[in-house]
Amino acid sequence: MPRFSYTAVDISNKVIKGRTELADRASVIAALTKQGLRPVSIRKLKDKKTSSIDFNNLFRQTKVKRDNLVIFTRQLSAMVGAGVPLLRALSSLQQHTEDVALKDILATVTKDVEGGMTLGGALAKHPANFNDVYVNMVRAGESAGILDEILKRLAFQQERNSAIRKKVKSAMTYPMVLVVITVLAFFGLMLFVVPQIGEIVRGLGGPEAKLPGITLFMLGISDIVTGYWYIIFPALIGLVLLIIQYTRTPRGKRQLHALLLKTPGIRGIVQKLAVARFSRTFSSLMGAGVAVLQALDVTSRAVGNVLFEEALQQAAKEVKNGRQLSVVIARNPLFPSIVSQMLAVGEETGQTDTVLVKVADFFEEEVDLSIDSVSSIIEPVMIIIMGAMVGLIAASVMLPIAQLSQNIR
Repeated sequence: MPRFSYTAVDISNKVIKGRTELADRASVIAALTKQGLRPVSIRKLKDKKTSSIDFNNLFRQTKVKRDNLVIFTRQLSAMVGAGVPLLRALSSLQQHTEDVALKDILATVTKDVEGGMTLGGALAKHPANFNDVYVNMVRAGESAGILDEILKRLAFQQERNSAIRKKVKSAMTYPMVLVVITVLAFFGLMLFVVPQIGEIVRGLGGPEAKLPGITLFMLGISDIVTGYWYIIFPALIGLVLLIIQYTRTPRGKRQLHALLLKTPGIRGIVQKLAVARFSRTFSSLMGAGVAVLQALDVTSRAVGNVLFEEALQQAAKEVKNGRQLSVVIARNPLFPSIVSQMLAVGEETGQTDTVLVKVADFFEEEVDLSIDSVSSIIEPVMIIIMGAMVGLIAASVMLPIAQLSQNIR
């Protein structure tokens, strides 16, 4: 989009200079006039072309931290609710934030709003930090004149989503650390410990000594690892990277999400988490005055599971044809029956957003309980696996020693 610099005067003949990005010169004049300014000069800026690499921006932070985004939303809500003009509120927050990425984004957003763009439109230019849910709720709040209330809803929703995300990460951290330690311990033992033990056992028993089967098995694995480590390690790393890359493709992501919904123990967490996200996001959008079809479309992309996304998009098609959302949801096995029942109550009373908030609270509590339950099971299982591995190696050492001591007797 073209960039313009302008000079204008306000009612008190104070000179104001600035820059903006709009479609053409006429749009700049219209935007300035809308702000009560009289244009004096408008000049189109040339695009700067350079072939050199800007190393200052190469490693510059571009992603806003979630906690900082929540704080920004809460502060903007308070300032707008207190009657502070939007431009002044954005400028103040841009000056006082310590998040580099947020500071850069707010500088651009402030210029766009100053140029006549709506806040929702300005935020939509930064989809990496402000998703569809955020932008659509802000747009609805601006249209209804309740931006401060909508921002409060957004901040609360982000806080709940962040709390659940942290809960899931903290629950997965310990098992993942145990898995990594187990793998490293296995290869460390196979590379450095078992070969030394094998030499000692063969030295004591002689070349014709008959070793137990478990000892021969461990020595065989050790010989393979020590002999072909330069093939095994790159192959394992390549396999992991290949799986990660495949799960990022549409087909791979769908298969992964389908597998998670079929895995015992994990299925309950994934399902409850998706339902909680659906309920809170759809409730927020409906409470903001967003149309049902648009709310379903936005919510489907915010749930975080491809199968639920497809189900909600199909539900939107059926709702468009005149069916009630509660009836459509009731026929889908992905959604627990309580969701359709509460939706039916909300549709009858006209308080769908209020009812779904209670559904979201219920399933978020269920997610916490499920995560604690799975974590309490995973931890002893991983400890048993590590203990079994160490016990296997110990048995492969002690059995031949005991056998040799009997032969000596």
